[in-house]
Amino acid sequence: MQLPLYQVDAFTDTLFAGNPAAVCPLSEWLPAETMQAIAAENNLAETAFFVPRSGAEFEIRWFTPTVEVELCGHATLASAHVLYQHRGFVGPEIVFHSQSGPLRVSRAEAGRLTLDFPARPPQPISLHPEGLLDGLRATPLQLLAGPDLVCVFGSEDEVRALRPDMAHLIKVEYRAVIATAPGPEGIDFVSRFFGPRVGVPEDPVTGSAHTTLVPYWAARLGKTHLHARQVSARGGDLWCELRDDRVLMSGHAVTYLRGEIEV
Repeated sequence: MQLPLYQVDAFTDTLFAGNPAAVCPLSEWLPAETMQAIAAENNLAETAFFVPRSGAEFEIRWFTPTVEVELCGHATLASAHVLYQHRGFVGPEIVFHSQSGPLRVSRAEAGRLTLDFPARPPQPISLHPEGLLDGLRATPLQLLAGPDLVCVFGSEDEVRALRPDMAHLIKVEYRAVIATAPGPEGIDFVSRFFGPRVGVPEDPVTGSAHTTLVPYWAARLGKTHLHARQVSARGGDLWCELRDDRVLMSGHAVTYLRGEIEV
């Protein structure tokens, strides 16, 4: 069986930056073990698979090299980019049905696409989970828990300087560990995302993390429109808005590769 495959750099307008995702459009679902094997072979943070439902509606699933995940931002952005740029979709909005509910993607200003995701506000916690301090090799000012563990630091420099020990960080019983801090001039906050438990030691730019980060920073900064930057080695920018119980995230995407795979 020959299947189309695209590789897209998401949350960037420049090749070799942002977060690369593989996108595999399907006419019908493959067995989960086959999709997992394709994702492992691609060896990117996520591979997205989608199948048409009707009109502008599609079903979507995401796999890391080791597990299926319930929500992924950059691979959803990449999937919408593939539909608009390579698969002939012309409507104003795409609806992806997922384990996390319907996810809408629409065209935005400056050539960006906007993701409409559920907000997942974090709650403060006081205890350091096992493996955290040895894993980060640094002590955060504050801890908050959502789907991921959020570690708040005082400065961008502290977040950039982190050199985690993944053998310890994998013991932290959350999907992933996010480090965040106030940003420099023109950037509201920065972050990094470490997910060794899901097979992603460091994710370059993580849309799903911002469903937790945006509610926190919106409350802290007293504003609902935020410019975020993920300060991984590749880096990427997100223009975000907290709108009631939803987080809107806008970003660019560029195609790196188009081809076919045989399975």
